[in-house]
Amino acid sequence: MSQVYKQHNLTHKQLSEIDRKHYLHPTTPPKAHHLSGPSTIFSEGKGIYLKDLEGKERIDGVSMLWNVNLGYGNEELAEAAKQQMLQLSYSSSFSGQSNEPAILLSQKVASLAPGDLNVCFFTSGGSESNDTAFKLARFYWKVKGQPHRTKIISLEQSFHGVTLGATSATGIEGFQKFTTSNAPNFLTAAAHALKAELGDKNDPNYARSIRGLIESEGADTIAAVILEPIQGAGGVRFPPDGYLQAVRKLCDEHGILLIADEVICGFGRTGKMFGVDNWDMVPDFLCVAKGISSGYAHLGAVIMREHVREAFVQSDEMMFHGFTYSGHPMACAVGLKTIEILERDNIVENSRQRGEELLKGLKYLESNHKHVTNVRGLGLLAGIELLKDPESGLSFDPSERAAGLYTDLCMELGLQLRYFDWKGSNTIALAPPLIIRSNQIEEIINRMSNALKIFEKQV
Repeated sequence: MSQVYKQHNLTHKQLSEIDRKHYLHPTTPPKAHHLSGPSTIFSEGKGIYLKDLEGKERIDGVSMLWNVNLGYGNEELAEAAKQQMLQLSYSSSFSGQSNEPAILLSQKVASLAPGDLNVCFFTSGGSESNDTAFKLARFYWKVKGQPHRTKIISLEQSFHGVTLGATSATGIEGFQKFTTSNAPNFLTAAAHALKAELGDKNDPNYARSIRGLIESEGADTIAAVILEPIQGAGGVRFPPDGYLQAVRKLCDEHGILLIADEVICGFGRTGKMFGVDNWDMVPDFLCVAKGISSGYAHLGAVIMREHVREAFVQSDEMMFHGFTYSGHPMACAVGLKTIEILERDNIVENSRQRGEELLKGLKYLESNHKHVTNVRGLGLLAGIELLKDPESGLSFDPSERAAGLYTDLCMELGLQLRYFDWKGSNTIALAPPLIIRSNQIEEIINRMSNALKIFEKQV
């Protein structure tokens, strides 16, 4: 039970009522929440385990929001934050001012990033990182004397954040329709249309492909293409072999900047330090957040290649962009300690090895449970799909709430997962903390199997 909870001596019911009245939750149906209050109130976390105020413990099978990579209750991260807050709690990075943690973190990140991705702009999170990349891409073309290159191409089913620019780049319908007015000059291409990107005009997706949009809009109007190495919130969707390299080559052909959104994939999630490392591809901007601080501090970054920074420093123009918490010393201190632990304890290699075990376990579920199909995974980022009849490809009717029902059953058995039912896909996502052990992988598979047995009876 949390110390704050003890201190205020509030019951679960009282806290729920306060929450219902005063807390508007993100990515939550406001009406349902107002009527029933929070679904869960967490009180403690240790390692890969969470506990709620009613004392129920569960395995966090998705690192909460893909971000608690080093698990809960890490004393080293807490101590790093404490010591930095006592020494220098805050300093601005505006007007050329700086601080030691921000300087050292930028150097460390540059040493880890592929190719000549050597320069960091710090943000407070993933949405800010992607929005920053859009603005910097347009600024790049402005100082290059091509201010008309303003358009950003993203992929359908992509998720890039919830600020206005990031929402406009997001290819998931619900996020697009939430606001009544999106930002201009954002285009959505068909996802993973490999043949089209390679130039096959017979591909039915050719006109909607990145290549097709470049041709129809004019390459001299395109500032950048953004993609996730593996789409996360879009349903854990993996690119076909050769796709990322094909898009990199396509961008090079037309002088277009390429942005890799590594907010989920970065810092070990895929079994390598960065997702693009799995495909030996170097983008012009690499956007990170989440894993850079393991969720212990609000921190993100845009890592850019040398030629991008060189264009900026050739200009006399002020860069009118920055956040109050850009380069926050405490957040950067936590980021430094996070990376130190990742390297010292071989966490990225653990992600790779445990990821192989997780994928093997999920394939076991596919072989032994009739509704499980389309198992995929890389490192500790994996997904499965639930179909009514995998052999015929028959999907569950949306009214059956298959994915939601299944994750509810997992929750009852002490396993927290996430589901995505965009376009009826019924995808179950897994992304446990990177510190997970083999026996804990086995426990996840056991709990998923038990939940599937109940699910099969109920559907």
